Amino acid sequence: MAKKTTSESDETRLKKKLAAKSIGDKDTKESEALRSLKKRLRRVQRKRRTLALRKKNSASKKTAAPAAK
Repeated sequence: MAKKTTSESDETRLKKKLAAKSIGDKDTKESEALRSLKKRLRRVQRKRRTLALRKKNSASKKTAAPAAK
């Protein structure tokens, strides 16, 4: 069985979870959960930024190559 795709991205889903959990009281277990959510969110954001940068760099090289010939 295939995993169902959601209409929202991982980043938005993690942001919603983080906002919902940060409202509660500050317990040690909750702070650990918040920390892991923040780490996952940062990882997703970093992945998105690197992919965008990689696409930008490859696009500029593709347009510059035919013009040089």
